Amino acid sequence: QVQLLESGGGLVQAGGSLRLSCAASGRIFSSYAMGWFRRAPGKEREFVAAITWRGRLTSYADSVKGRFTISSDNAWNTVYLQMNSMKPEDTAVYYCTAALSPGHYNYWGQGTQVTVSS
Repeated sequence: QVQLLESGGGLVQAGGSLRLSCAASGRIFSSYAMGWFRRAPGKEREFVAAITWRGRLTSYADSVKGRFTISSDNAWNTVYLQMNSMKPEDTAVYYCTAALSPGHYNYWGQGTQVTVSS
């Protein structure tokens, strides 16, 4: 089992920055990758970014490329999402997730609210 706990959400003005953190515990070293998804009001949950355990390879949704950066600490205990140049359309609940194999996100955090005001 893997437990994930997000923090760092809040209210920010358009153009501002926030950093989300995801503290992982349990059998985290069995994970292939960790990532962030988000769900905006009235919309489906969507992929935001991911990082692999091996090689720390990263991937991003087109909507956040160049603005968001995913990273992890060396111990693979915490994953971060640095969000810059934020837009009102970034408003959503952000979820941390862990994948045991490519594309299969098996574990989810409770989510943290991010609100960007215009």
